[in-house]
Amino acid sequence: MTVAATPIPAGELVTLVKDDLKKEGIDLEVVIFNDYVQPNKALQDKSVDANLFQHTPYMNNFGKKNNFEMAAVGKVYLPTMALYSDKVKSLEELKDGATIFIPNDPTNLTRALLLLDKKGLIKLKDNTKLDSKLSDIVENTKNLKFVELSAEQIAPRYKEADAAFITGSYALDSGLNPKDNGILSEDKDSPYVNVLATLKGRENEEKIQKLLKALQSEKVKKYIEEKYKDVIIPAF
Repeated sequence: MTVAATPIPAGELVTLVKDDLKKEGIDLEVVIFNDYVQPNKALQDKSVDANLFQHTPYMNNFGKKNNFEMAAVGKVYLPTMALYSDKVKSLEELKDGATIFIPNDPTNLTRALLLLDKKGLIKLKDNTKLDSKLSDIVENTKNLKFVELSAEQIAPRYKEADAAFITGSYALDSGLNPKDNGILSEDKDSPYVNVLATLKGRENEEKIQKLLKALQSEKVKKYIEEKYKDVIIPAF
């Protein structure tokens, strides 16, 4: 069985359960990708059986845009999205007209905007929608200037902005932590939990269910809690 994953934490978690699956008679191969597009393309062209890197809103959005259906097999972890800054220590310190880097994919863009709306830095036309755009901002009291970049571009460049929204996986790669460097972070009740995904219709296959069971084990839970502290939390 072949699984596509982003390096941290997904790739590490899938690699962690390789031996457990071997005992079940399943040889697991992990294919690592460094972006949010290729793992789904690999699923679409059937070069992998499943992937681990995305939340359900992103999965559904990607499938709709690319005319194929995926299914969430089960929840694995939440990479908390946070607003990071090396210029200020709190939201209050953000100056008028501050530049904010924000992810350009629709779901993570919404995710960032909802966090800002919740904290009262902006007001959205409708904060119940999971597809808000910058044009949906109706109030922006600090006149924040938003620069849209792809998720993987933001972390290496975050110091160029006054603050930047970075998702958990890329924060880990860059050695960032919401407690030490974040000025705003998601709660544990976020709808953006990362799931094991496969093509629609394959979610009940025995080997895929065995992989989910291994990923939702006590061993994986302990590993996530000890290694990733609050950047990434178990979702099962």
